[in-house]
Amino acid sequence: MIEKGYAYKTPDGSVYFRVTKNQDYGKLSHRNLDMMQAGARIEVGEQKEHPMDFALWKASKQGEPFWDSPWGQGRPGWHIECTAMSIKYLGEQIDIHGGGQDLVFPHHENEIAQSESFTGKKPFVKYWMHNGFLQIGEEKMSKSLGNMLTIRDALSKYSADAIRVFILSGHYRSPLSYSEEGLEGAEKGAVRLSRTVNRDDSTASSANSFDPELYRKQFMESMDDDFNTAQGLSILFDLARAINQAADSGVNASEGRKLLRDLGGEVMGLRLTSSKAITGSVEAAPFIDLLIKTRFNLRQAKQYQLADEIRIKLGELGIILEDTPKGPVWRSKR
Repeated sequence: MIEKGYAYKTPDGSVYFRVTKNQDYGKLSHRNLDMMQAGARIEVGEQKEHPMDFALWKASKQGEPFWDSPWGQGRPGWHIECTAMSIKYLGEQIDIHGGGQDLVFPHHENEIAQSESFTGKKPFVKYWMHNGFLQIGEEKMSKSLGNMLTIRDALSKYSADAIRVFILSGHYRSPLSYSEEGLEGAEKGAVRLSRTVNRDDSTASSANSFDPELYRKQFMESMDDDFNTAQGLSILFDLARAINQAADSGVNASEGRKLLRDLGGEVMGLRLTSSKAITGSVEAAPFIDLLIKTRFNLRQAKQYQLADEIRIKLGELGIILEDTPKGPVWRSKR
């Protein structure tokens, strides 16, 4: 890039990308240099030609980690690492590149500039997919704000399918607000799909078969529309409803169930585990409620050891029991 005039070395041993050399710099974020320069600042000690020039190689300061290079001791710039990895493992041009919306500028903009300048090939990426943020209330979920919820935490309360249904229910570019109510609804939806997929309709008539092709067509159109998973998921629930109605009427809906498994499992990534594995706790709810009531009575009678044994055994069966101000509540660990 230095040889082509796209980059230059500074006296301190850094190497910067020359944005004025790149005629379409800003094309991803739809910004121009005048707009960017208005709020740009050059840090003390930087030797840039232009405020928007960015580091390809950064000279190390005293005590910082470094590698030796033709320009002196330093380390790669933030953006160049991604280009180096992408070209090495995926080639000079790639189909899809994703990331959070906060990476559009400057990170992905700079990836495009340096990659296309280096290879001479355009486009560096055919399709950019930037996802919206997961939010808690009005705030973005992030480690720095201390409002993180890990996948491990979520899986202690909800099934993997419920979490995936919850995420897929919104468009990937839109923000997604976390809520217990939303995940509980997603859990019920996941159970409904798994029950339908694993339904036994072997006694139904095969003469009057169920044709699911309309749902396949609608689903594919939704996914072709910028990965509209929310609409695709809605079609899967429509398909599940139609399968159950057909089966209730004595119609063999095995083709519909196969399609539901293909689209829900292979495309959406849902496990669609057997209904017994996922909903056994729901079907056993009266017995679990009885055990919990017995445990409550034991605690009232100060028979704490027996009460704890019930809690432990329920836990071994995958039932999480929580004591709340309104009384004990339970849910399946799945």
